[in-house]
Amino acid sequence: MTPSDASSGASAGRWSSLDRPPLNAAALQRALVTEGGLWTSLEVVPATGSTNTDLAARAAALPEGAVLVAEEQTAGRGRLDRSWTAPARSGLFFSVLLKPGPAVPEERWGWLTLLAGVATAAGLSRAAGVDTALKWPNDLLVTVDGDERKTGGILAERVADGVVVGIGLNVTLTEDELPVPAAGSLLLAKASATDRDPLLKSVLRSLEQWYGNWREAGGDPGASGLQEAYAAGCATLGKHVRADLPGGRALTGTAEAVDADGRLVIRTADGEREAVGAGDVVHLRSVH
Repeated sequence: MTPSDASSGASAGRWSSLDRPPLNAAALQRALVTEGGLWTSLEVVPATGSTNTDLAARAAALPEGAVLVAEEQTAGRGRLDRSWTAPARSGLFFSVLLKPGPAVPEERWGWLTLLAGVATAAGLSRAAGVDTALKWPNDLLVTVDGDERKTGGILAERVADGVVVGIGLNVTLTEDELPVPAAGSLLLAKASATDRDPLLKSVLRSLEQWYGNWREAGGDPGASGLQEAYAAGCATLGKHVRADLPGGRALTGTAEAVDADGRLVIRTADGEREAVGAGDVVHLRSVH
């Protein structure tokens, strides 16, 4: 049975696929929800529209560290209101609730998207043996047949007293299941492991470590090592890029740095430097 056969045959038994078994919620809870740790609860649901939407709606009543995981998302969202869909149990789709204040000033909370990228890449490297690069600000890239392809994305949304960070990762999607040709998956990147339980544990443990260091440093991206780590793993830096900015303006140039506010610094052909804090960035070519 192929993964796509298993997905289409869900009516015969939702958890009958040996290729894509369900997450072991009880084991994940035992491993991750520990005394004194960041994660305070972990819930796995069979399906939902969006884990970000669900967790944001309950955020005021939940302590920091709540984790919501869905085996399938029917209305997952990326940046710029893009949709995110994948077959059931073919990836990791989860959101976490973080409440950095008052230890971290609110003007530094924007770093949480980049922090989640660094933590996810580190966790996947350990558990799946695959190199994951970061595309500013929130995409996760893997190499498939020599090409960079998006295998994951991150969406951080403000709630009343914190931030909900959603992470979506394509794990076992095959070529014919990809939403667009430019997409990828850990399977297609020849990951050494695609068992979702250890992958989720590794990413959440990495996120806990990076978040703890960042919070202890008062959200300072330099002192916590976050700014340096992000730059080291960012595939956007050194590339010739086009940034499609709010309002319809486009900026083309070389991506040179990520500044202390998490913005992408682009040097244009006339030598001017502009820091971009929002927009869609397209990799055009490498600069040698």
